[in-house]
Amino acid sequence: MRFSKYLCAYLSALVLTTACFADAFDAPAGFYNTATGQGATLKSQLGTLMTFGPDGGLFGGDDHILRTYGNFRDASKLFDADPAIPGNILLVYNRASNSGIWDAGATWNREHVWPQSLQPGSASNSTTGNLGDHHALRPANPGINSSRGNKPFGNIDSSGVFGAQLGGTYYPGDADAGDIARALFYSDTRYDSTLSNLSTGLVGDINTLIHWNYADVPDDFERRRNHVIYSQAENSFYQNNRNAYIDHPEYVWSVFGGGNNDSQVTAGSSTVDLGRVIVGQAVPAAQAVSITKNGVAPTYYEVTAAGDATSTVNGRFNAFVGGAGATSINVGVTGSTATAGLLTGSVTVDNIDVSTDGFGGSADADDVITASLNVLDHSDASFAFGLDQDLLTIDFGTLGVGGTVNNVFDLFNLESTLGFTADLDLDSIVGAGDTGVLGSNLVPLSGLTAGSSSIFLANFDTSAPGSFSATYTLNLSDEDIAGATNQVLTLQLLGEVAGLLVGDLDADGFVGITDLNIVLGVWNSNVTPGDLLAGDPSGDGFVGIEDLNVVLGNWNAGTPPPPGSVVPEPTTLALLGLGAFAMLRRRK
Repeated sequence: MRFSKYLCAYLSALVLTTACFADAFDAPAGFYNTATGQGATLKSQLGTLMTFGPDGGLFGGDDHILRTYGNFRDASKLFDADPAIPGNILLVYNRASNSGIWDAGATWNREHVWPQSLQPGSASNSTTGNLGDHHALRPANPGINSSRGNKPFGNIDSSGVFGAQLGGTYYPGDADAGDIARALFYSDTRYDSTLSNLSTGLVGDINTLIHWNYADVPDDFERRRNHVIYSQAENSFYQNNRNAYIDHPEYVWSVFGGGNNDSQVTAGSSTVDLGRVIVGQAVPAAQAVSITKNGVAPTYYEVTAAGDATSTVNGRFNAFVGGAGATSINVGVTGSTATAGLLTGSVTVDNIDVSTDGFGGSADADDVITASLNVLDHSDASFAFGLDQDLLTIDFGTLGVGGTVNNVFDLFNLESTLGFTADLDLDSIVGAGDTGVLGSNLVPLSGLTAGSSSIFLANFDTSAPGSFSATYTLNLSDEDIAGATNQVLTLQLLGEVAGLLVGDLDADGFVGITDLNIVLGVWNSNVTPGDLLAGDPSGDGFVGIEDLNVVLGNWNAGTPPPPGSVVPEPTTLALLGLGAFAMLRRRK
């Protein structure tokens, strides 16, 4: 059973379809599962992978196919293809575009990155080993190749174009410095038993090569080259092996840098809040997040976006050279704003260096940046709960001359989409008509959240008789965010003040027993607010002690009925009311 499981995993790693790769130039999933060690152990494991593939030579189907020095004459046009000019290749050191057709070395020849003079044997068209390994060969301008000769690579402070340096060293140029370093690391690991060790300095200064590995990370040209040399699906000169230091440049420090790594990579923020927009609006621009590195050792770090989050930096090919450093990435979100909801995701920054001292990659916790954007439906102003009511009419009815009468009403922000509806702003109120008599305590407000309401009062000044009306236009809008729109509600107020004495409910010009009977006859009843004949001189819509006080407080006011007119007999309730009033007066 264990053998079958291993075989299935091995065969899966050999299937070279696009689906097997994280991107077009990645190794198959699981290819480096056996590279678990550090230092010399990791170097040995990588050497086995480069020689025998993931199965370690168990089956032989993924062993390194040794190609010849002569093969490179035709293979280079596949490996080093200029992506901009079909049929051309890019030459090492100067990255010049040149015809890929072999012309016997007239316009380009074959450069041994590890000088031929420092390898056992000599190169002929039938030579294999590192002398014929396509990972260790590059097409070069003959003159530049000759000027480099067998000079060791070096001078850590070099930058700019290729050329000889002080001290007899050679600089490959900014575009190829890391490529050359990783090619040398490959040769040292794959042919460890036949080549002199890099630490001798004959091929290059080891500290400089390590620095170049971090200063010039693998680009698409180098990664494509590595993959085409490996992949049978790409060409007939494939070698069936990969340069692990291109796929995982973070291995370099563990193998060649001493292993101990004190680097710490930190994101400057844990959240990116892009705020709120109304449906249909553009997604706001991403925000800059600083990434800082502390510690002496260099390191690689990986940036991974998940969910709706986006980052301008992605993947594993991001590095800091030695010492403190800082850079920034832009973190945002992507997605449709056609419907209300939350666009959210995360960006993870992971120090991936392989360390042996409890610092660096495994000990440096991931930094997770959460990005979010709230997409909101429009607010919906209404005078009613759960109902879109844009017009409210309040009729105070007919009241007697007196003071100010109030009526309560609500302003709602209806929730269009649960949890994702814009706040409501009341921007202005414009009144027309008898606004001096019929008014309100409405004032501008902002931030009325969806699903909530604000309570206001409408008021009626009954100090003078007459018929009155007033209209108030409420100008409202969504909160002040992108895509906000306006709304209008209308409040109508109506009322009439009869020319009556306060408490004269029957309008006979005298406050007396008939008025008291009206109140007591409907005691404890709900009536139309302000309806005098219904017994509500207080205007609160309920016949009770307030109305009784109005009548009794103005008792005997006005002109009594003429002599001989019929005066209704007081009811028992009326007598009780008068008695209660007398007791109240005596107590006072």
